[in-house]
Amino acid sequence: MPLDPADQFLAQTRRALHGVAELVLAGPQHAASRTVRLRVLPGGFCTTARPEIRLEDGVITHGGRTVAVSGTTPGELLEALGLPHVPLSDVYSDGADVGLDDRLAVDPAAYARLITAWTWGDTALRRLDPAQDPVLWPEHFDVGITSDEVNYGVSPGDDAIASPYAYVGPWTMPAADDFWTQPFGAARPVTELGNADAVLSFFEEGRRRAGHTSGADRGA
Repeated sequence: MPLDPADQFLAQTRRALHGVAELVLAGPQHAASRTVRLRVLPGGFCTTARPEIRLEDGVITHGGRTVAVSGTTPGELLEALGLPHVPLSDVYSDGADVGLDDRLAVDPAAYARLITAWTWGDTALRRLDPAQDPVLWPEHFDVGITSDEVNYGVSPGDDAIASPYAYVGPWTMPAADDFWTQPFGAARPVTELGNADAVLSFFEEGRRRAGHTSGADRGA
């Protein structure tokens, strides 16, 4: 069955931004600072160490230079921004599957939908565990944290779940029930949750359930 046009634009835009995150931000950052960790911004995301590279409202900024993403290729972006191409194959094996010469297309509505999902996730994660800084990982492109052997985060969507979703993934998988419905734990569409408060409530419910299961396993 063909994708709905909105889903097509979402998948196309997600792939473009994933390529930008990996090739234009994380690669040069890893070469300079040995980390691939990115951070969510209002309107986009940025590096967490040198060099400072920011994506905001579809435009990348670095060293006083600005370049719009849509219609360019990662190779053109790197050249325009004066950044090196740094493969990350020695850091992780999965990733964006975007090449230097792939033409990037960004739909404004899909862009806003993805940034909203990450922003709600980042806000909820900071409230869930104020001691941690959520990380936007360029490998799977989710913003997340790990606390007490449970992964919490928001994904922009993937092959299994097409639209952005919040997830709770215990390292020890509980028995499947009406909450733990995914192979990795629990997931809820971000559009169904509706705001950062609801994302936080979902995380808190997952933490409660994961803790209860863990305690039961210990005979507590």
